[in-house]
Amino acid sequence: MNRLARRLAPRTLRGRLSLVALTTAALLMTVLTVAFNTVMDRHLQHQADDELRNRAAAVATTVDTSGPRVRVLETVNDSLLDTNVWIYTGTRLLEKPPSAPADSALTQAADRLAARGRPVCATVHTDNPRFVRLCSQPVSRLRSTATVITAVDLAPYRNSAGTLLSGSLVLDAVMLACTYALTRLAVGRALRPVRTMTDQATQWSAVGSDQRFGALDQPAELARLGSSLDTLLDRIRTVLRHEQQLTGELSHELRTPLTRIVVELDWWQARPRTAAETRATHRVIAEAAQSMRTMCDTLLDDARDRAQSASTAPGTTSVVPVLRRLAESLHAPEHVKILVDVEDPGLQAGVAPALLERIVSPLLTNAVRYAHSAVTVSARQLNGSVRIDVTDDGPGVPTAFADDLFQPGRRADPGDGHDGAGLGLPLARRLARAVGGEVSHDGGHTCGARFRVDLPVG
Repeated sequence: MNRLARRLAPRTLRGRLSLVALTTAALLMTVLTVAFNTVMDRHLQHQADDELRNRAAAVATTVDTSGPRVRVLETVNDSLLDTNVWIYTGTRLLEKPPSAPADSALTQAADRLAARGRPVCATVHTDNPRFVRLCSQPVSRLRSTATVITAVDLAPYRNSAGTLLSGSLVLDAVMLACTYALTRLAVGRALRPVRTMTDQATQWSAVGSDQRFGALDQPAELARLGSSLDTLLDRIRTVLRHEQQLTGELSHELRTPLTRIVVELDWWQARPRTAAETRATHRVIAEAAQSMRTMCDTLLDDARDRAQSASTAPGTTSVVPVLRRLAESLHAPEHVKILVDVEDPGLQAGVAPALLERIVSPLLTNAVRYAHSAVTVSARQLNGSVRIDVTDDGPGVPTAFADDLFQPGRRADPGDGHDGAGLGLPLARRLARAVGGEVSHDGGHTCGARFRVDLPVG
């Protein structure tokens, strides 16, 4: 039964609201129809009773109770007055309608009313007519008492009640049809902006559009819906932007180890190699693959931490081994020397080792790329932080480009012959800020470029 009800229930909000309105209107009209017809039945019965009392009062004028015996006087309209009229003295019948036998149901009902001796009305069921209304009216004088009983056929009154009932049912049906149609029309018009907003939200979310609904010129409910949809669209756009950013960062970070793998394979295939050279090639490829895996894990972990709103990254790292390993693994030109200068060999940073590599690696790669002869990596502890400086003696950062230095995809000179996508510095800064640190450019250093990394103390 429940399954059938669920199957028959409307699936749209418009249909459900229309059904609710139709059900409510049907219940209300049923109550009003029953109440109206009940009142009309009582009103028609009162009309019949008033007619019977008036006739009884007219007949009472023909009854003489001034003497010791009750007498019925003859009048001009006696035939009209005698129609459906019974006259009693006590319980003795003095006069009855010519068409009503003494043993008929109407006469017996009149006998019962006369025996009561007080004004009373009753409805009698007979064969023809089917329903008859009788009322008794006592006539009292000083010496004797009589009772006049009149009767009327209720068929005209019941026909009027039936006509009223049929008319009210037809009116109810028309009203219900109009209610359902108007409700569907009104709900459809009211939901039209919602349908439009849904289509727009679907379209905008697919392309990450900047368009938003806003709350102006909208009803309060639609304004709240628009605000909620705007929030969802902002989140979707943020997710799409982070996805694009993560893709670009992975591409940027994986380019160098992939290049090493391709170069080593080309070199190994150029001519027959000894077993030692083959093992060296395998070792370089394995190191590059491990580096790629570390990069992927670092970037994915960072993306997951940002999705979970993590403010810090767990782990403690010894700074010197990481910096030396980066300097040794970087293939710098022969004329460029990399110097690692650390005052405290036991310096600790409050970040994971892989994250420290990903922060410093882009800075060191850029320094080697643009240096003339030397790159210096220094680290020291300040008040509550660890500072790592990466300095080169190259041309430095153009003044006009300083404000766009950490913008993703921006390069000072795209045609300088160096392979890069402009994502390394923005990635380093974002990773540093994710753990409460910072990556900045020292604009006061004029002999080349200097980038500073500030990280929490381990």
